[in-house]
Amino acid sequence: MDTSDLFASCRKGDVGRVRYLLEQRDVEVNVRDKWDSTPLYYACLCGHEELVLYLLANGARCEANTFDGERCLYGALSDPIRRALRDYKQVTASCRRRDYYDDFLQRLLEQGIHSDVVFVVHGKPFRVHRCVLGARSAYFANMLDTKWKGKSVVVLRHPLINPVAFGALLQYLYTVVSKPGTCVKVLTIEPPPADPRLREDMALLADCALPPELRGDLWELPFPCPDGFNSCPDVCFRVAGCSFLCHKAFFCGRSDYFRALLDDHFRESEEPETSGGPPAITLHGISPDIFTHVLYYVYSDHTELSPEAAYDVLSIADMYLLPGLKRLCGRSLAQVLDEDSVVGVWRVAKLFRLARLEDQCTEYMAKVIEKLVEREDFVEAVKEEAAAVAARQETDSIPLVDDIRFHVASTVQTYSAIEEAQQRLRALEDLLVSIGLDC
Repeated sequence: MDTSDLFASCRKGDVGRVRYLLEQRDVEVNVRDKWDSTPLYYACLCGHEELVLYLLANGARCEANTFDGERCLYGALSDPIRRALRDYKQVTASCRRRDYYDDFLQRLLEQGIHSDVVFVVHGKPFRVHRCVLGARSAYFANMLDTKWKGKSVVVLRHPLINPVAFGALLQYLYTVVSKPGTCVKVLTIEPPPADPRLREDMALLADCALPPELRGDLWELPFPCPDGFNSCPDVCFRVAGCSFLCHKAFFCGRSDYFRALLDDHFRESEEPETSGGPPAITLHGISPDIFTHVLYYVYSDHTELSPEAAYDVLSIADMYLLPGLKRLCGRSLAQVLDEDSVVGVWRVAKLFRLARLEDQCTEYMAKVIEKLVEREDFVEAVKEEAAAVAARQETDSIPLVDDIRFHVASTVQTYSAIEEAQQRLRALEDLLVSIGLDC
């Protein structure tokens, strides 16, 4: 529903509605419809320059020499929009980074951050990660553990191995997207299955990092790790006596907190492993069960979260600077909204800056407002919101009340719904009058 609304709003040029859908409803800015078109394409096609600039500033993709970029440029209705597209830079100071998993893997491949092996194909180097290749390809897992074991540089000179094709293969293994017109069947490697499960393969790295003592009590997972698979960990996290053997590339690439912890001024916190393993870092204020959720999110962009666990994971995700994990917690909490919990969840959403969850809470409040006005926790929330408005004047509005009014009004689609909406609004207004906040 929100996705359809986004496309319609882009065609109309409704910047306010698009901003609401992206920032409050957390709709993906680069989502595609059944015609493989993006919101930016429709904004360009319909000539909405202000909206085009907003979408570009908020992560819309239109790089030159790509399908999306050339299509937007060709379909643009005006010259100012074409100039804006030509001046576009993918990474800008104003671009909102939303911790997209596919973008992280693409950066991991392109920048070679914390790579531990270099393939040289007819003179062209490729910096890659043993753990990724091993998790994604049985062939690479076997070769890296036998013929190429211990090698930091692997030179490939076979005449049938083409650097362009090898690069496409790596692109496929890291992102499941290969460049058009290139073949990924090289090195006699069996091509990946038709429906590769990228996240499941990466979750294998989390499986191997999980301490043996924790594996039996969790959800069903493919334990133990496949025979002969060595994930080549380069950091050990110690959490309440449990050791998690992990990879800097993933933790540094997905979290600025861990980047500082592992790469910058916290390096003195490393402790050498007595067994000859990777250096160890002790993490405080977190349980092994909660860190397990962090582990699976970092590797696979997903973790199974119950609403009960979501509260604890949310505070850790906020501390570790993992906005995507915070959104997963928000989605879990949104599933259990009821009259008793909605105010508490709304407070949590405001505290952790979960705009979508906050909006879902106020939307639910609008549906049950006639019951909520009788609850003390809701009354206190309204009072706190009013007090938070600095130097409040009689004409100032209360954000929580405004949001509820908006959702009440948005439900009015038929004549019969008007009376019901008016009853809800009267209940809210009566509450404001009773506590001296009517305006």
